[in-house]
Amino acid sequence: MPKAARPDPAATEEVARRYFAAVAAREVEAMVACWRGGGVDRLHGQAELVAPDGVRAWFEELFAAVPDAAMEVVQTTTEGDRCAVRWRMTGTFAGPGTWQGLVPTGGQLDLEGCDVVQVADELVVGNEAYVDGMTIARQLGVLPPRDSGAERGLTALTNLRTRLARRFAAGDPEPIADGVWVVRGGFPRRVMNVYLLRDGDGVLLFDAGVQSMTPALAAIGAQMGGITRVVLGHGHADHRGAAPGLGAPVWCHPDEVADAEGDGGMHYFDLTALDRHGKLLLRRLLPIWDGGPVQVASTVSEGDEVAGFSVVHLPGHAPGLIGLWRESDRLALVSDCFYTLDPQTGIPGAPRVPHRAFNKDTEQARASMRKLAALAPATAWCGHAEPLRGDVAGQLEHAAATT
Repeated sequence: MPKAARPDPAATEEVARRYFAAVAAREVEAMVACWRGGGVDRLHGQAELVAPDGVRAWFEELFAAVPDAAMEVVQTTTEGDRCAVRWRMTGTFAGPGTWQGLVPTGGQLDLEGCDVVQVADELVVGNEAYVDGMTIARQLGVLPPRDSGAERGLTALTNLRTRLARRFAAGDPEPIADGVWVVRGGFPRRVMNVYLLRDGDGVLLFDAGVQSMTPALAAIGAQMGGITRVVLGHGHADHRGAAPGLGAPVWCHPDEVADAEGDGGMHYFDLTALDRHGKLLLRRLLPIWDGGPVQVASTVSEGDEVAGFSVVHLPGHAPGLIGLWRESDRLALVSDCFYTLDPQTGIPGAPRVPHRAFNKDTEQARASMRKLAALAPATAWCGHAEPLRGDVAGQLEHAAATT
C-alpha cells in the first residue's frame, strides 16, 4: 500500500489565508465555503460551531453587532496540515444586532487572538481559536475598565463573597492525630466531617461532605500536596457531595458501588419515619447537599490497607459502609457507623444508632456498632459532629442497646 502524501505546508497556509481574507471582508458565505461540512470550530471559552450552519450563524451575528469589524493577520506559523494564525480585530459594538444577548454599547473592540487551523483536501476541517474573554468583556462594557474604581469595587465584592462562602461552607483543617485532619462543613452548623489522611506527598479524603464544601476542599487539598483519591465511607448525599467536583478518583466498598454511582441510597430511605420538621428540612436539604453520582475507580474491602489504616466493613446504615482503623493509636474513622447528633435538627448529643429513616438495616447497624466497640478504640470520629473519647466501647455498647 502506498504511503499517504505528506501535507503540503504551503497549501495549508494558502487555505488558512483564504479563510481569514473572507473574515476580513466580512463575507460569510465565502468563509463557509472554506469549510468542510461537519468540521468543528472550537472558540475556547465561548462556543463550539459545526460547519457550515454553526459557523454561518455565529459570524452573521458577530458582523451584525460589529458592522465595521476589521481583521488583520499579524503572523502565521505552518507545519504540516496546521496553520497557527495570530490575528488582530478592531471594530465598534454598534449594532443594530445584539451580541450574545448584549444590546450594543458602542464599545470599541481591539483584540488579538490565535487560531490553529487544520486543513485537509484544500478545506478547513477544524479550528482551535483562542482569545482573551476578559478583554472582550471589558471592551464591550460587561466588566469595568482595568484599574478603575468600579473594578476595585467589583474585586472587593467578589472577595467578600468568596470569604463568606468559605466561612459558611467549611472550616480550616484541624489536626486530630498524626497525619490526620478533619474539615468541618455544612450550613448552618458545621456538622459534616471530611477527613484528610496523609497519602504519600498528598492527602486522601475519607468521605466528601456536601456539595457546598467542594471549593474549600479543593483548595485545602491543593495546599496539602494534592488530593490523591476520595475514599467514601458510604455513598449518601452528605458524604459523596463534593466528590464529583474534586477531579480525584473515587474508591468505596464493593457493596456501595451501585448507590455511589446511582441515587445515593435514596431508594431505601424512609423519610416517613421523620417528624414533620425533619421531613420538611431533609426533603429540601438532600438535593442541595448532593453533587450527584460519582464514577467509582476502585474498591476496598475488609482488611485492605488505606494510608496506614485498615478497612473495617460496618454495614447497616448503608450496605457498603466502611470505617478506617489504625491499631497504633487506636484511632477509628467510621463515617455514619454511629451518630453524635440529632439528624433532624443538627444539634449534637450523645452517641446513638443512625436514624432508621436513612438506614438500609437498623439491626445490622447496631451489630456494626458492637463490632466497632470490640476494637476498643481510644477515639472514634464519625461522619457528623463530635467524636467519642474515653470509654468508647462502653458508650457504643450502650447506644447499640438503646431503642
